Order: sequence, then C-alpha cells, then structure tokens
Amino acid sequence: MFYRILKNVLLFELVLLLTVSFANETASASSDVPQPTAQTVLSTSVNKVDAPPSLNAPAPSAPSSSSVASSSSIPLPKWQTLPEMKAPWMKGERLEYELCWGFITAGYATLEVKPIKDGKTEFLSFATANKTVNKFYPVHDTVYTRVRNKGLMTEVFRKSLHEGSFHNKSLIVFDRDAKKAVLSDTVFKDPVKHKVKRSADTSVTIDGLEHSIMSAFYLVRTMPLKVGETSRFSAVSGKKRYELKVITHGRETIETDLGKFNTVKVEPVLDGDGIFNSSGRIFIWFTDDEKRIPVLMECEIKLGSIKAKLIKAH
Repeated sequence: MFYRILKNVLLFELVLLLTVSFANETASASSDVPQPTAQTVLSTSVNKVDAPPSLNAPAPSAPSSSSVASSSSIPLPKWQTLPEMKAPWMKGERLEYELCWGFITAGYATLEVKPIKDGKTEFLSFATANKTVNKFYPVHDTVYTRVRNKGLMTEVFRKSLHEGSFHNKSLIVFDRDAKKAVLSDTVFKDPVKHKVKRSADTSVTIDGLEHSIMSAFYLVRTMPLKVGETSRFSAVSGKKRYELKVITHGRETIETDLGKFNTVKVEPVLDGDGIFNSSGRIFIWFTDDEKRIPVLMECEIKLGSIKAKLIKAH
C-alpha cells in the first residue's frame, strides 16, 4: 500500500504531472478512439453535410465565381488551426528523476521527448522501483504518447503497467473528426502467456480539443504561468473526461544536486473524481524560463511528503 502511494507519485511524473497541464483557451471535451497500431495516422478530413433545399424553393441559379470560392472554403475545426509548438524541448529531451520519501530513494522515473516525421512528436515515460523494492514489489511502467506538433493534440496514448501481480495494458486513440474516443483496456493474469483476467472497451464523446494526461503535461510547459492565475481544461483518462485546473502560486528559488533554479510553483487540481487517488496536495516547480523544466515535484501524504527530484537533464 505504501509503495502504491509512492508509485502514484512516480507516475505523477508521467501521469500526475500530466494532469497539471492545462489548456488555457482550448478548454473543451476530450475523447479516445481505438486505433489498430500506434503508427496509424488519423484522418484529418472535414465533412459538412448541407441541409436539403426546401421543396418549394426556386431552382438554384448557376453559382458565380465568388460564391463558388466562398462555398469551397469550409472553415476547419479548431483543433486543426492550433499553432505549432516550438518549445526548446520539442527538438528532443530526456529528464531523469529519483523518487524520495524523506531520505529514502524508492524509485526512478524518466521523461523523454522524441521528434518524428510528419510534424509529430513522441512522449515516453518510464518508471521503476529501486532494486530493494523491486525484489518484493517489482514496478516497470511505460507510457507512450504521439501528438501533432500543432497544439500538442494527442493521436495515440498507450500505457503498460507491471506493478507486483498487477499487469495492465490500455490504448486510447483520439478521433477528433468523429468526435469520439475509445479506450481499450486489458488486465492480464499472466502477461507472458497472454492470459486475460478482464478486458473492456469504452467510447467517450469529445468536442475535439481535449488532451491526454501526457500532452496536457507538456502543454503546460509552453504556457506563461502568470502568478495568481488559474487555468482550466479538459482531458480524457481511463473511462472518463476530467476537468483540470492549474493554480500558479508564485516564484521560488529551488536548490538541487544540479544547482539552483529560479522556478514557478504550480498546483494541479482535479474537479471531482480524479486520475490520482491522492488525498494530499501536489506541487510542481518549473524553471522560470522558456524550457519550463520540472525540477521538483511534491505530493503531500499523511506520513509526510514524497518528492520527485530532477537528477539528470539531457
């Protein structure tokens, strides 16, 4: 039970942190749709069905050149018109963290950014316990996300969790044109022999600007984070759509093994039931520059607090 709390914050690196992200002006519903493979490119066609003409309406005259031009310029949905993100870390990044409870190092987590072709980027997260904990409660978790560089809109979100005797794989694919998403989720009795314990598919209706928890986290790193402001947005995780908000508390100087950093302190908050079952507050310190590197993350618990500290940055 104790390590599950630790692991939640470890994934707070790859999940909770993600919750922190907020979409300022892009607050809308979110969705997930099944996709055969992670490399499948979602259709970006836009279809608009015109209403049938009235039976008593006069026969239409030949359209003028101007009317033809206007009728052919169907406005694109908002998610296709979002600006391309050009943050420094979009060129590639690897951040490594250690997860601590007091003086005890319980595990490690890694966040990676890998640019790929066709104006897209992959986000990868890895989490594991330390050698001692892995002996009685092995943890090896991976989260993969592919986004469009324009607006960091998620196309695919894939998660693989191996925590003790719990083995879970899930896939979320966003189909923004169809305004729906489907989650494929499977829990295995034996992941090696592919023995399934339970499996379920869930469809969620979306508006088109929703994020996954991973894209939400990276989106927050592109935002101004003005002190005293609260930003809100929506994200899809599991079987639900969540309303998220991020409060920017203030600026602080944080000292780590990598040196001192001027940071902006933010707090992610879930409205209603959340992705994380944590009774304490969560805080994240981003560097106060264009990189917005999360150098420290902290989750309050009854027994004190758990911290994720940046130990390497590439």
